[in-house]
Amino acid sequence: MTKVMEGVRVLEIAQFTFVPMAGGVLADWGADVIKVEHPVRGDAQRGIQMLQRLAVNPQRSSLMQHPNRGKRSVGIDVSTPEGQELIYELAKQCDVFLTNYLPQQRQKLKIDVEHIRAANPNIIYVRGSAFGDKGPEREKGGFDSTAFWARGGSAKLVAPKELGSPLLQPGPAYGDTIGGMNIAGGIAAALFHRERTGKATEVDVSLLSSGIWATACSVDVAMELKTNPFEAAMPGKNTVGTNPLIGMFETEDGGHISLSVLTPGPYIKDTFEHLGIGEHADDPRFSTDVELMKEENTRAAYEMIVAAFKTKPFKYWTDRLKTMRGQWAAYQSVYDVSFDEQVLANDFIFEVESADGGAPIRLVANPVQFDHAKVETTRAPEASEHTELVLMELGIEWDRIEQLKEKGAVA
Repeated sequence: MTKVMEGVRVLEIAQFTFVPMAGGVLADWGADVIKVEHPVRGDAQRGIQMLQRLAVNPQRSSLMQHPNRGKRSVGIDVSTPEGQELIYELAKQCDVFLTNYLPQQRQKLKIDVEHIRAANPNIIYVRGSAFGDKGPEREKGGFDSTAFWARGGSAKLVAPKELGSPLLQPGPAYGDTIGGMNIAGGIAAALFHRERTGKATEVDVSLLSSGIWATACSVDVAMELKTNPFEAAMPGKNTVGTNPLIGMFETEDGGHISLSVLTPGPYIKDTFEHLGIGEHADDPRFSTDVELMKEENTRAAYEMIVAAFKTKPFKYWTDRLKTMRGQWAAYQSVYDVSFDEQVLANDFIFEVESADGGAPIRLVANPVQFDHAKVETTRAPEASEHTELVLMELGIEWDRIEQLKEKGAVA
């Protein structure tokens, strides 16, 4: 693979998924990412023992592998003067400093921008936060379920009013992963800017900014209309818009297919033939988009399509529709995605070795590829796995490392 970030070194003092995910993406791209963890506790996410009431194997934890693949872990107690001095020594050799610590913590630990820039004036200083580094909630922490999903508008945007409440975020680290990619993009731009101008910038990305970016088109429309015009439909509700070739359709065995033929005119005959109702394509009510989209005709065509999908099972339709010219997709579970033929053909899933010596761990690749090459990287590090190696690379003698260990400054 083309390691576009090869030669870039990142110093990461961050926990959980949002900001570490940015480091994981940079590691995918070839950067040397040094993850600083507490010498005893490690990243707080290592303490998660259960997920959906299923036990998590610490050496195979997807929650740790996902945002931390490809990194090196150094155990440093940043609350100690000795630990802080090591951070500054590391910062001198790094291009990027990446953190999600809150402002008061950054000041207390002496790792805020002025401290890190004193050690390395040319370092790109990157903050990931819940609600942004300005304003009255600058000091407030948060997770993607709060700042991204709830506060950013997604929860209400997708919730039918009949439910009487917003929907919960779909799965762990949903907004964290999206937001982490935003941070990685910002870092790439900042590195490019520094290369062109010699100026190091500060980079800020928040879960809130990422959340409202995800709903940006809807927010833009709402601002222009000065109201919220969006109303999500209840799942399974037989709703018809102006185009019967758009919607979610249930198969005989309870699967679901999405049709999204936005401009039906050229596709009516082909679509009807694939659905086994080709004899109706010449019906004057359906033969042109103008007629098809008249209210009474739309309803009739929609009901016919609903009935057609109900005659065959899901697998039949996913095979049958492969040659259809209009746009469609199967609704898949997250487990289904991991075996999707197109996903696998494009190397959107890759493997890393496991620390327990067991079967390889399958992970989702970041969405960017260079020269068509798949991601090649290593597993997430065990806590403090690379402490001695990294410190020796700094030129620190073994005697000093032993002294630091005795003081509890490193692990």
